[in-house]
Amino acid sequence: MKKVIVFSYLFAVITAGCSSMDDKKDAPEGGLLKPCPSSPNCVSSLAEDPLHAIAPINHKGLTIAEAAEKMLSILKQEKRCTIVKAETGELMYIHAEYRSAVFRFTDDVEFLFSSGENLIHVRSASRTGYSDFGVNRKRIEHLRELFNK
Repeated sequence: MKKVIVFSYLFAVITAGCSSMDDKKDAPEGGLLKPCPSSPNCVSSLAEDPLHAIAPINHKGLTIAEAAEKMLSILKQEKRCTIVKAETGELMYIHAEYRSAVFRFTDDVEFLFSSGENLIHVRSASRTGYSDFGVNRKRIEHLRELFNK
């Protein structure tokens, strides 16, 4: 019985430590996406370290508005994806949430459309846990492939 109580207590402490208070994200302040935490469950095109760095998506040949509309169209067709925010105007920004099929974990995926470049800066991060087994990186590469079709 003691083992069950100790295990339950440890599980509760570990789970609470892995949860995030930042459930809904607003558009990035200062025109930049939030940096990745030190954990390996995040990728960002603005990260400089190899663990978190991923290339931005190129939207050459499209205006920013066209690129944003194309990305929104792709996200609307994705399974278990909800578009939380799509801001247009001076700052083009999209925030979507992906939920895992079994445990319903939430990952935040963000897109920031650069006005001076033909780039879409990206960030994909798990809200809970430590490792994501490469899911966020695979997701961005999947979206890049769909966008480039």
